[in-house]
Order: sequence, then C-alpha cells, then structure tokens
Amino acid sequence: MSRRPDPRNWASWRPFGLGLRKPNNYLELWKAFRSVKGNRRYAWRILNQGTCDGCALGTHGMRDWTMDEIHLCNIRLRLLPLNTMPALDVSLLGDVSGLAGRKSAELRELGRLPYPMLRRAGEPGFTRVSWDEALRLAADRLRGARSGTYLTSRGVPNENYYAAQKAVRALGTNNVDNAARICHSPSTVALKQTIGAAATTCSYTDWIGSDLIVFIGSNPSNNQPVAMKYLYHAKKAGTRIAMVNAYREPGMDKYWVPSNAESALFGTKITDEFFGVNVGGDIGFLNGVLKHLIENDWVDETFVAERTSGFEEARKAVEGQTWAELEALSGATKDQMFRLAKLLGEARSAVLVWSMGITQHSYGEDNVRAIVNLALARGFLGRDKCGLMPIRGHSGVQGGAEMGAYATGYPGGLPITSANAAKFTDLWGFPVPDSPGLTATDMIDAAHRGELDALVSSGGNFLEVLPDPAYCREALSRLGLRVHIDIVLSSQMLVPGEGDVLLLPAQTRYEMVGGVTETSTERRIIFSPEVEGPRVGEAWPEWKIFSELAARTRPEIADHVRFTGTPQIRAEIEQVVPFYQGISGLRKFGDNVQYGGRHLFSDGRFQTPDGLAVFSVVEPPALERPDGTFMVATRRGKQFNSMVHERLDGFNGAAREAVLMSPYDADRLGLADGAPVELRAGERSYQGKVLRAPLMPGNLQIHWPEGNVLLDEARRSPQARIPDYNALVTVRPL
Repeated sequence: MSRRPDPRNWASWRPFGLGLRKPNNYLELWKAFRSVKGNRRYAWRILNQGTCDGCALGTHGMRDWTMDEIHLCNIRLRLLPLNTMPALDVSLLGDVSGLAGRKSAELRELGRLPYPMLRRAGEPGFTRVSWDEALRLAADRLRGARSGTYLTSRGVPNENYYAAQKAVRALGTNNVDNAARICHSPSTVALKQTIGAAATTCSYTDWIGSDLIVFIGSNPSNNQPVAMKYLYHAKKAGTRIAMVNAYREPGMDKYWVPSNAESALFGTKITDEFFGVNVGGDIGFLNGVLKHLIENDWVDETFVAERTSGFEEARKAVEGQTWAELEALSGATKDQMFRLAKLLGEARSAVLVWSMGITQHSYGEDNVRAIVNLALARGFLGRDKCGLMPIRGHSGVQGGAEMGAYATGYPGGLPITSANAAKFTDLWGFPVPDSPGLTATDMIDAAHRGELDALVSSGGNFLEVLPDPAYCREALSRLGLRVHIDIVLSSQMLVPGEGDVLLLPAQTRYEMVGGVTETSTERRIIFSPEVEGPRVGEAWPEWKIFSELAARTRPEIADHVRFTGTPQIRAEIEQVVPFYQGISGLRKFGDNVQYGGRHLFSDGRFQTPDGLAVFSVVEPPALERPDGTFMVATRRGKQFNSMVHERLDGFNGAAREAVLMSPYDADRLGLADGAPVELRAGERSYQGKVLRAPLMPGNLQIHWPEGNVLLDEARRSPQARIPDYNALVTVRPL
C-alpha cells in the first residue's frame, strides 16, 4: 500500500474542502469540548480508556485492531455529554405536564436519572421511591403476569444482555427482544439458513487491499464514520468501491477523514461505481447480476461444486426471470447489472457489505439471500480480502442476539426447541420455556389488544423507533405496569396510562465495577474497563436490576439468577456460549478475542448440517407502484439511532423536515427547493419541504423517526418480523 499522496483519489484541490458542503469535524471537537464543561477530565478518560459505545467498530480508547492510527468519530463525541452529565432535578418530574411535547433531545439535556421514580395511574407525575420499594412493587406486578422485555443497543454490553435474558426466562417467558430485531434480524435469519452463522464472515482488515468492496443499502459515512478511514486506506491499496443504493450518498462520494493529513486536506473520492436502484428494487438488480454471472461463465464452478448446494435451482430461477421484469423492479438497466457482474466476475476478491437499506423491508430476508447468492457464485468466502458483512450500526447489536436477548433464540443463537430448553434448564437450574416469545413489534401489538400486562424497557423509545407512533402510544397507555430502565428521560416514559410507571436509573458502561464487554461487527469481543469519575445518585448496573427483578419475583430461585459481578457473568457466558471462549479472561483495557478468527469457514466447511453453503431461490417481490405514486424510504441524518443531534445533516444540508426528491421529479411536478408538500399513504400523512437530491426518480426519502407516521405498523417480514420502514405515497403541493 502506497503511503505517498495520490491526487487521483483527491475529492477536491481546495484545502480542507473550504466552501464545499461537508461536516466540519474540527468544529465537532470544539462542540464536544464545550458540552462536557465541568467534567472534561472524566470525558478525556472515557475517550482514552473506554471501548466506544457508539457504532459497532469497537475502538478501544482511540485505536483499534485494523490499523495503528488515531480514530475518533463524531458519534462518540456527541455521546460524551450523556456519559458525563450530572443528575437531573427530580422535582421537575413531580408534574410532567410541563414536559409534555418536549423533544427527546430537550429531555436528555435535563440530566441523568438519579433515583427510582414511581408514577401511579392518575397521578400528575413521579415521586421518588427506594430501590427496595421499586423492586417490591415490580415483582408483585410481574409475578404471574403476561410480560415482555425490550433492550435497546444503546451502549448495552454483553453482560447486561445476558443477565437480562436469563432473568426474563426465569420469569417463565421468552418474551425478550432487542434492537437487532429492527435492524438486522433478516440478516440473522438468512445467514443462518445459507451459511449457518449470523455474523460477518471477515474482518475490517479484509477491506484494505481487496479488489472490490460493494456497499448495498449501506451508508457508513453517516452510521459508522470510523470505517471511512479504512476506505481511505483501501483506496490507497487499489481497492475499487461500488455502491448500490437509491440515493447517491454525498458522504460515500467524497469524504474528508479528519485524522489523516492527506484526506483531511484534500478529501478522498470513495465510490468508484454507483448503481442506482429503486427503493425495494434490490432483488431485481441482484438477481440480474447473478443472471449475468451465470451467462458469462463468471461463476467459480469449483467452489460451487465442492462447497455449496442448491445452485441448479437458483440458476433455473433467475433464468426464468426476464430482463424486462428485473429492469422494471430495480429501475436499473440490463447493462448496468452487467457492469456490476463484470466487476465481480473479474475480481479475485470482494467484500459485500449491507445494512438497513436491505433489511428493513417486508422481504428483507430475501434481499439478504440475494446478496449471499452472489458471494457463493464467486466463492468470496473463507479467504483473505473476501466476505459477507452485515455491518452493524450500534455497539450492542451483535452481542445482544448472541447473548440470547432474542424472542426467537437462546444464548449462542440456538433455536428455541424443547431439546434446547432442556439444555438451559439443566444449566440454569430452573425451567426454561420452549416456545418462541413475542418480538418487539409483537409486544406492542399484544399491549394494544390488551393481552400484555407489563412491559420492561431498557433504553429505547418505541415512540421514535417503531412505525405509527400513535399506535405505539396507545399500546403503551394500556399496560398495567411499565418499567423504564435508562440513564436519561425519554418521551415514552411520560405517556400516561391505565397502570403504574417505574423509572429505574441505570449506569453507563464506564461506571460498572468489574468492567464489561461488547462484540463488534467483526466478531471481536472487547473489554471496556470501569473509568474513574463521578457517579450519579443511586444508579445501578442493568445486570443487577434484571437479576433482582427476577430474584424478587421468584425468591425460590433467587440463587440461580443473582450474580456477584460482571466477572461471574463472563465466566457463565463462556460456559453457555462455546464460541465466546476467552471472554472470561478479558480483564483489562485492550483485552479482546475475535471468535472464529479473522475469517469464518476458512476450513472449507460451513456451519450447516452437511457443511455446505446453500444457494436460495429468490423470487422478485410483487411490487406495484401505480402512476402518480412514489416509494418513500426513511433515512438517518445527523443522529445516532433515534437520538437526533442536529437539525441539519452536514453531508447534504437536509433539515429534519426535508423530503429528498430527484430533480427530474421536482421539475415534473413544478416544485422548487423548499416547496412545502404533503405525503399521503392512505389516511396517514406527513408534511415536509422538497430538497432536490441525487435520488432515483420515483423514489423519495424522509428522516426517521419523523417520517414514521407514514409507516404501516402491520407490514413486517415473514420470518424476522422486522417492520417495513418504507411506504407507497402520493405527493401534494401545499
């Protein structure tokens, strides 16, 4: 890899991109410095001694395992105030009518939750209670109740996930789910079926020097900004980068890496080849690419014959799909599909990367299967510079599912069966249920129907995450008990209801005695130590909260659910999840272990019953878009998960109310930039302002969570039960 400056990759000759629209990373540093006034030494220790609780790349301090350089992203800087802020004034919660209507960002800025707080049905607000009183009340209401538990990925470490799911199962239910359900559950389903492992098959080091990286429905410039440094080095090593998306993301076109002198000064051209597809048209495009690979003899016949099954069925399926059908669905031409097929066919190595643009559809599982088919056809698995990578957005997602905080899986990803239930019954010393539980969306449905008595929510905010916030609000209001465990206030905590509401204050990962671990996108289990600094009120670690809830609810098995600390939890994880071997030995800053090694399947066998990877027959979805309608997708802007940090996205200048529209469509409808419009999906409506953007005609994008009002809460994928975060709409000028 050349270390000399290479003007061919420069985004602009303007020093630091002056005058161009792009995020000001150095201004972000200044904002972060100002935001932690009074706690700057503690903030500095978190940055230097902690494992990042932002995206799932897993930097320890400001370094990682891909390259020996400084890494620091805007997401992590924006999370610093949450990790260092003082306690809120609990008297503000005495009557919450004054807080109604406040945005979540305003609620967070009030400060950390310091004490357990209780609001009984009909009362105007919350009063402080002791931990003993809070746990006794919760236990009395959870005993024998129909309950559900949801955990977000907001910095939640493996230890919290493991203790939580064990506690829930001690209560006699598998109704436990986490944020992986609404981001990568289709990846879990499809990867388990096709290759036997629901994780990325390679490492970030495989990006650098690979012949080709293909991003499909993924935008790391917004969601995993540290990864952009890897792409800078990949470009220096000669890697070509292709993108398949409905929108030509500005940050994936050109990016200024602030911690690299050459890129900070002149920027870096990231995407070499862009392939525009309709929202929901990925299967049409990917199947067309597979069809070209087969027709042009670009299939790795040896790999297919020796290491896969089902190829003939997949070949016949795409042969029977006409080019006209695939073009109409994808919005791309046969020639454009050929272009990507040629890139893949001539590449000796490639990594295929995808994210929520692929998964958050009612056919998300098939979207992933279509990607896997391409990797199998070319043999891009089990060797250097190759792999499948469902890139994770948040630091807790990968570990959350693997720890068993999942309605459809036990720890280690084991399916919920009678045999596996018996195994965990023996391990844990109490009966474990053997039928699948309610997923996150199913819990809300059950609450709406009056068929759920209690909900325990660790972090998260259903009002800003799931489709149709009004439906979610109504569901929350019908519960007899809600227990919200978090470090700050959220709008869902303030929803009045027919039952009682408990707020339980949690610790951040940096406050937990004994340290904790997270699992990164590349399967790396990383230790994050306790960081010296101020502590807030009576906040408890979440592993202890869940363990005590179970112990108080079922005192006869209390000894089986309580832990002495996080080292004991890690020891049990190692016993229960064999591929987490080594987690119990992680004790100090920088300790880590990558399960499966750099590559999964390097021995030539897949984790399927016969050791062969499986091709899938993927039929194009029956998508119809009547004349005059648009397919709208929800996108992230200047935010982390549902936590909105700024009104304007630094990459494209989009305000929160922006309706991204192609210039072709805007001209056709006579709409100038800033023109107010109403989007309608049946009885649902959303008002915003037009912003012209390099988007495929016939498609729109709006911000999430603001645009969730357009989404149909009933539209979900068949197996993963992920919500569909897209809608068919009409546009009316206002």
